[in-house]
Amino acid sequence: MSESILIKKTKEFAKNIVVSIREIKESKRENVLTNQLLRSGTSIGANIHEAHYAHSAADFIAKLEIALKECFESEYWLQLLFETGYLSSEEYKRLINDCGVIRRMLISSCKTLKERENELHPIK
Repeated sequence: MSESILIKKTKEFAKNIVVSIREIKESKRENVLTNQLLRSGTSIGANIHEAHYAHSAADFIAKLEIALKECFESEYWLQLLFETGYLSSEEYKRLINDCGVIRRMLISSCKTLKERENELHPIK
């Protein structure tokens, strides 16, 4: 089975987060904010991966919505790390852009899946 674009993007984002956090921890000895970003930034792809083993369409959508929440949270931690001088402007722009692309893909996927689910099982 080939990986979807969303899975590929979230895995690449997670790897980039791990590398960036490793550099911050080694050079600036920051742990609290970086641990938060590490958790949320890697959780996006993990939830999408887990969604493929959902028990129902509703469960699948719920997992994608959790991934979306983690994506929003990651944006917050990226902003905070940048605004406090832990992330360079270049690194911040790259990561926040990647996160934004993933966020828009998740929003679109959730919307499409909910519309399909409503067409198949309309509320009476």
